[in-house]
Amino acid sequence: MRGTGRGGDWLRRVRSCRRSVEPPMEPPPGAAESSKLRHVEKDVLIPQIMRERAKELCSEQVQAFTKCCQETGLLMVVKCRQENSALKDCLVGYYSDPLFYEECKTEYLKQREEYRATGIKKKRQKLTSNV
Repeated sequence: MRGTGRGGDWLRRVRSCRRSVEPPMEPPPGAAESSKLRHVEKDVLIPQIMRERAKELCSEQVQAFTKCCQETGLLMVVKCRQENSALKDCLVGYYSDPLFYEECKTEYLKQREEYRATGIKKKRQKLTSNV
C-alpha cells in the first residue's frame, strides 16, 4: 500500500530539514535592502502619500470645488466643471511629476525606517477640510 513504510519517514525528515534551513522572517538591522521597495509600496503606499500631499498642496482648488458642490447640490456635475477641471489639473500636475514622486518615496522610506526601529507607526497630520 502507498503512504506506509519508508515514504512517511522520508517526508518527515524533509519537513524537519526544511524548518531548520528557512531564513528568519525579518532582515537583520542595517541590511542593504533598506531602500528596496516591494510592489505594494510602489503601487499603493507611495501613491497614497502622493494623493494626500497633493490634496494639501492643491487646497485652494479643493476648497473651491467643495464650496461649489455644496452650493449647487445635484447640479454640481454641470455647474462645477471649471472648478473640477482646475482641481484635476493641479492634482495630475503633481501625480505626473517625477521629483514629487521621489520626495514622497523619501518620506515613505523615512517612515518605514522609523517604524522598523521603534515599532510605532507615525500618523500623518491631515489638513482639516470638508472633502
